Amino acid sequence: MRAVVTRVKSAYVDIDGKREGEIGRGFLVLLGVGPGDTEEDARRLADKVCGVRVFEDENGKMNLNLDSVGGEILAVSQFTLYADLKSRRPGFSHAAPPSVAEPLYEKFTEECRSRGFSVKTGVFGADMEVGSVNDGPVTLIFDTDNI
Repeated sequence: MRAVVTRVKSAYVDIDGKREGEIGRGFLVLLGVGPGDTEEDARRLADKVCGVRVFEDENGKMNLNLDSVGGEILAVSQFTLYADLKSRRPGFSHAAPPSVAEPLYEKFTEECRSRGFSVKTGVFGADMEVGSVNDGPVTLIFDTDNI
């Protein structure tokens, strides 16, 4: 699994002009699933994302995690994180098919919720408009092959 995690002051996702999910301070998580990913990958990724310390403490050091600041999560499915970019036109055969990806996307959000976080989502497979106000900016890339 791959996740691009941006620390945000706020973020939202709209579908067909309707606000589907919206958060204040927290993380915008763009989440991609590969064909070999498992529920254990979803659990490990949720652990890392929910525990990463990138919010500033009273000394201005990135020392606080999402829980410490009362942060929220907006998770958006993003199969393009598995794009093959060897040619000018990206290929997406390295992304998991929806029958594999959707349950693992849901498992990731469930794992984050089970840790006590408010998690908002888009709609899997929908054409979404995502907006955010980046904080920092701080953007991290997680890949379960490397964590």
